[in-house]
Amino acid sequence: MSIASQIKQHAEVIGADGVHVGTVDHVEGDRIKLTRNDSGIGGHKGHHHYISLGLVADIEGNRVRLSANGDVAVTFEEEESGASTE
Repeated sequence: MSIASQIKQHAEVIGADGVHVGTVDHVEGDRIKLTRNDSGIGGHKGHHHYISLGLVADIEGNRVRLSANGDVAVTFEEEESGASTE
């Protein structure tokens, strides 16, 4: 079973340190699309952001654990175009 097929809509996305990063809207290609209301920081709030499936370390029930700590993982968030939010 692929990682993408195990990720559920509205699952919590957390960093390796357990810090909340966002909430899954759905999987789109090789990226997790985060919900608009729960993604981005500062000027990047209010629209969808994406996290690469390559950052997924584990699926724990209704949680997606990333391989990077939460504060680092948000620096890997992408815009819809694939551009970094940094």
